[in-house]
Amino acid sequence: MSESNPGHHAHVVVHGVETEPMAGPYRRVDILGEEVGKAYELADVADLCRRAGLDELDLEADDMVKWIGGGPQVWV
Repeated sequence: MSESNPGHHAHVVVHGVETEPMAGPYRRVDILGEEVGKAYELADVADLCRRAGLDELDLEADDMVKWIGGGPQVWV
């Protein structure tokens, strides 16, 4: 998502990496303002989007996805 358009809001927000002692690093995912789960890799984000009916998004290029704390390649 471009910061130059402050009135535009992403449908999907992938938060920065957090760590659980037993499960390892993950990123929280919000869709349309609701927390929908934890993603441990890009495929998990795609699955959460698919379940929410947003399976047409290009997670690596679509401006409807906001990556906080690094893009789709950052999981640690």
